[in-house]
Amino acid sequence: MRAFVLAVITALSFSAPAMAALPEGAKAPLFATAAALGGKQFEFDLAGALKKGPVVLYFFPAAFTPGCTIEANQFAEAVADFRKAGASILGVAGDDIAKLAKFSVEECRNKFPVGVASPAMIKGYDAGSAFGVRSNRTSYVIAPNGQIIHSYANSDYRGHVPGALKAVQDWAKAQRKAR
Repeated sequence: MRAFVLAVITALSFSAPAMAALPEGAKAPLFATAAALGGKQFEFDLAGALKKGPVVLYFFPAAFTPGCTIEANQFAEAVADFRKAGASILGVAGDDIAKLAKFSVEECRNKFPVGVASPAMIKGYDAGSAFGVRSNRTSYVIAPNGQIIHSYANSDYRGHVPGALKAVQDWAKAQRKAR
């Protein structure tokens, strides 16, 4: 029996597609979705958010799972650095809005919103998981013109915050030089 279970796990690991993401330079699909910040629900609109500056959009598999909780805590700790560079953050998952509202308080520490990632949104951002309707762990930085300037897909939560922050800081530095 143990050999069978090991064989199934091995087969699944080789048959699962590699994580994909939209490439840097691609146009980010616009969307509006239910979101929550500090437990309060609202409608998040990407086009409106981009008028204020770059948006860090990160997909995560599910609220209140270990890796997603740690990742949300890391984004919360880095909010001031993102804001200093002019960026806002939105985390999205396939969870319902009630669960995400609770997650916005407990794990995002009321510092940034989280929203509902619909199946169409997950597909549009090429952030689908091989295992059902959940998204994989994918981070984007979207410039105000709608262009993706950073794209990172990796199931390990540890590289998402530093990579997105560096991309935002590099963008902000280039904007200052262009003035």
